[in-house]
Amino acid sequence: MEVRYQGFAQRQSARAYQFDVVKKGEPSHRFIVTVDLSLFRAYGVLIQEGLSLCSSKLVADLERNFAGPHELTAEDLRAYVNARSLAEAKRAEMRKTPRRRI
Repeated sequence: MEVRYQGFAQRQSARAYQFDVVKKGEPSHRFIVTVDLSLFRAYGVLIQEGLSLCSSKLVADLERNFAGPHELTAEDLRAYVNARSLAEAKRAEMRKTPRRRI
């Protein structure tokens, strides 16, 4: 499965990211993932991260055969921010740990 970004449309306070999904030997299908832009501000996520977050959300939805509207939710952004914070904490801890010389 290949996911191809086709652009976005601004819809009042939301953004609709458009993707074509191509499976080998099948025609492509257009999918739209929407996100309320206020969620980016609420969770401190840069709007530039929206594309990869929406792409990941679409792939996850398709892998679990979700057939409803695809939407990046507050729960998705909260999970992303938590995972990012944990990764940053681990990197910081690694920098603090003194290296032993042998």
